[in-house]
Amino acid sequence: MLNHDDAAIEKYIQRIKFTIFSPDMIRRMSTVKLIVPDTYNEDGYPIEGGLADTRMGVIDPGLRCKTCGGTIKTCPGHFGSIELVRPVVHPEFAPLIFTLLRSTCRSCRRVLLPKSETDAMIQSLMTREEITATVISEAKKVKKCPFCGAEQVDLKFEKPTTISEGEKILLPTEIRDELAKIPDDDLRLLGFDPENSRPEWLVLTVLLVPPVNVRPSITLETGERSEDDLTHKLVDIMRINQRLEANINAGAPQLIIEDLWELLQYHVTTYFNNESPNIPPARHRSGRPLKTLTQRLKGKEGRFRYNLSGKRVNFSARTVVSPDGAISINEVGVPVRVADILTVPIRVTDWNISECKQFIMRKERPCVLYAVSPDGKRRKVTDVNREELINALAAGWIIERQLKDGDIVLFNRHPSLHRMSIMAHKVRILPGKTFRVAPSVTPPYNADFDGDEMNIHVPQKEEAKAEAELLMYVQDQIISPRHGHAIIGPTEDHISGTAILTRKDTVFTVDEAADILASCGIYELPTAKEKISGRQLFSLLLPKGFDLSMKTKLCKCERCPKEKCPTEGYVEIKDGKLLYGIVEKKALSKIVEQIAVNYGNAQAAQFIDRVTRMAAHVITLKGFSVSMDNYRLSKDLVAKLDNLGEQAEKEVNALVMQFENGTLERAPGRTLKQTLEDKIMAVLGKVRETAANMIDAELSPRNSAILMAKIGARGSMLNVEQIAGIISQQAVRNQRLKRGYRGRTLSHFKVGDIGARARGYVKRNFTKGLTPIEYFFHSMGSRESLVNTAIRTARSGYMQRRFINALQDLYVAEDLSVRDASGRVIETLYGSDGIDPMKAKKIGEAAIVERE
Repeated sequence: MLNHDDAAIEKYIQRIKFTIFSPDMIRRMSTVKLIVPDTYNEDGYPIEGGLADTRMGVIDPGLRCKTCGGTIKTCPGHFGSIELVRPVVHPEFAPLIFTLLRSTCRSCRRVLLPKSETDAMIQSLMTREEITATVISEAKKVKKCPFCGAEQVDLKFEKPTTISEGEKILLPTEIRDELAKIPDDDLRLLGFDPENSRPEWLVLTVLLVPPVNVRPSITLETGERSEDDLTHKLVDIMRINQRLEANINAGAPQLIIEDLWELLQYHVTTYFNNESPNIPPARHRSGRPLKTLTQRLKGKEGRFRYNLSGKRVNFSARTVVSPDGAISINEVGVPVRVADILTVPIRVTDWNISECKQFIMRKERPCVLYAVSPDGKRRKVTDVNREELINALAAGWIIERQLKDGDIVLFNRHPSLHRMSIMAHKVRILPGKTFRVAPSVTPPYNADFDGDEMNIHVPQKEEAKAEAELLMYVQDQIISPRHGHAIIGPTEDHISGTAILTRKDTVFTVDEAADILASCGIYELPTAKEKISGRQLFSLLLPKGFDLSMKTKLCKCERCPKEKCPTEGYVEIKDGKLLYGIVEKKALSKIVEQIAVNYGNAQAAQFIDRVTRMAAHVITLKGFSVSMDNYRLSKDLVAKLDNLGEQAEKEVNALVMQFENGTLERAPGRTLKQTLEDKIMAVLGKVRETAANMIDAELSPRNSAILMAKIGARGSMLNVEQIAGIISQQAVRNQRLKRGYRGRTLSHFKVGDIGARARGYVKRNFTKGLTPIEYFFHSMGSRESLVNTAIRTARSGYMQRRFINALQDLYVAEDLSVRDASGRVIETLYGSDGIDPMKAKKIGEAAIVERE
């Protein structure tokens, strides 16, 4: 808005007021009063006074709006209205109407609280909302009006719109009249602004009809028009409205009029919400429920979440991900088919115009697909117009070329739960139809290769590319901001391969060593000797001056010299040389973290790339497999485990006998039954622990299954124990199984049996196989975790969505305070200490700030 001096006048919005539409306001907003319950005539032209009247806007090319003169592209659409013969209750406001009627006197319609009480509330420090809430809650309890003395009759509300007084159902006309009687002062107490919102307006006498472009019809292949669900509903409302008017004018019996009136209420209710309780939904002839106003707005597929919060994205692709051990963590393999379609814009300037012309001349990929002139006209580059475009090309044009190696793209997997769910990668065009990623980069995406799909997005502006590379590049996300430890690093087979590589007895011939080093891009041998140790090869991956000394999970000794640890569980690295110890998951993670902190993220990414390739080569060369032989125990140990299981069962039965005899000593603060259950769980828990120790002592650390579990590559000792030892007690909610039949878990047991086997004790293991009863019990224990996982996922997803919406405008200001969009301070110091967990570690001379 400009004044005569062309100086901008700033205006600020003081407040926004939300009100209820009055019947007069609806009529004023409306451009046409609808009277014909139809849309188009036989010639396909909108009927005047019908639901496609051109005064409400146009959706057909060639027609112009009779209200604003606009076309299909320029007309915003205008409202119409339907005059209802009899009023109907607005279904979304029905609970509020019920509250207003219940809070006011049935005779004089004053609020059911003495004036002294309401005046005291107004004079107190209570807010308007608090006054309203208090008035409504207190008025419900009053049985006699303090003003006229009338006894109050209980009102009942049945969803969606039925309000009854005793046995009598109130008609909408009666409800409207009663609401109109409430005095203005009392309305203010009930939260209304009587100058702008009257409660009788909650009962509809005029229905607002949305513009045609909100409910467009489509033309089918047969030439017939298919109308929108809202139009279907509005046709129903108009037809019943006209039938009701005709019956009233004809003097029809009251019963018929009330039936039609009820039918009109049903159609209006389902127009607003077709999922209203206690009434059947309106359906198409096919049986499909209509999607009316509420269904369009709410839920995942509604207007807000689907069309406004989330939108379809151009310059993106989606397909399945698969692993590629040969590419860097910073790269993503893109199929040729995707790279041929996705484009990157190049802005033509005086400096690059000759290069752009040469680019347009190219016919092999990457070539230019489109040229965009300064006026926004987009032309596809073909053999026919290639020369013409080259001649027309000038500064200000944009050419769009195909994706090529080295382009920066964003890579994302849903659900995106934290910052590293979307990172920037560099493109590597590869054959096939899947996106290829390094297995090391899957943890931050929470991805695996069992059919997961991921998306790439190609940034279209230089600023976007710069931000992606500087803020989102994979190598800069190696340390997690959640805990300050490495989230990207070697996984599974890479850990197994590294453990095999760094054993003291692992040696390679010169040719083998040369192949291994060449696979990681190193072309110099560490020594001229005939045999080269795995530790020497691993040392070549470490930077000069790198030191590390740590105890790993492999070492179970309480005290032993580092270099003489029987399980090689101490890792010692001096000046970039691995002196002794097997490098497992914990050690690898520590190495990655220290390299990232002391030598930079690029060096850490290079280490991860090289160590994964080296480990993959070594595990292929040496071989690594797991079979049932890995879980086969000696006959002596099998006998001991059987004896252990039987002994535990006898102990449990002895405890049960003590409980039944009344000789069991009760634990402090527990009932006798709880004491019994605690003692049984302790006995059976000890069985599992003892069995695990016995198996661990027998099976060699060289055993593949044990090695994988101990170095953190895959699995755990619990898996080994359940396969080879005893599955032991099954639990639901950390208690023995108790639900099932009355007084017993299964019909196979006696009523009241609380022994070990009757309550979920599984004595066998997976190698022997389970009995049907044990299998059933085991499935009960397993089901709990499956159900918990499903429920937890849904709950945490919804909770996160709520958090994101609530906190989306928060940011860390330059003074390290956390503020919202209006600049209000939410937290005076980010995280209450101002420390970024990604940068918190200072290893070496500086103080160590470490969060385990």
